[in-house]
Amino acid sequence: MTVHIPSALRSYSAQQRDVEVEASTVADALAELDRRFPGIRFRIVTEQDAVRPHIRLFVNERQVFNLHTPLRHDDELYIVCALSGG
Repeated sequence: MTVHIPSALRSYSAQQRDVEVEASTVADALAELDRRFPGIRFRIVTEQDAVRPHIRLFVNERQVFNLHTPLRHDDELYIVCALSGG
């Protein structure tokens, strides 16, 4: 499956925008990303395994909130950083 990394997090992924992983859940995909790029998971998920408030996760076109959401080999996981400002 493909994980799409937003530009704000690419400094943690060696500037890769798309990363292929093998994972059965969103949590597994994030763990695999962290094995390859140590520290990236912490930018997405808190110590309590909750998605950070400024991050949104989408599997294909559907927003997911549960890290145990199952994934298929042809799914695409999008990590989206919310914009803020004043």
